[in-house]
Amino acid sequence: MNIEELREYCLSKKGVSEGFPFDDVTLVFKVLDKMFALTSLDKEFSVNLKCDPDRAVELREEYNSVLPGYHMSKKHWNTITMDGTISDRLIKEWIDDSYSLIVSKFTKKQKLELENM
Repeated sequence: MNIEELREYCLSKKGVSEGFPFDDVTLVFKVLDKMFALTSLDKEFSVNLKCDPDRAVELREEYNSVLPGYHMSKKHWNTITMDGTISDRLIKEWIDDSYSLIVSKFTKKQKLELENM
């Protein structure tokens, strides 16, 4: 998966926007106003994804290219180095999980807002 494929996949999800809230090189994907994925445009291609804390540790132990979240909560975020060692299918699954984790914490009002988009 390359940066454009990552971008297209993230933006295909309901209620997702992209932006540069931190600087000119950190692309952030949000569902409503909550981050679920971010990537740097000026460093080695990687993506930070939210993850269940227990699952995050399992993935780090299983895959060399999955690391504790860079500049993020190490408990809740993983950084995946996009070096080709992890299939696009798995990356998409992890993006889906990150998105779902965020949406699951929404209030009823936010869930209704997302449904109506």
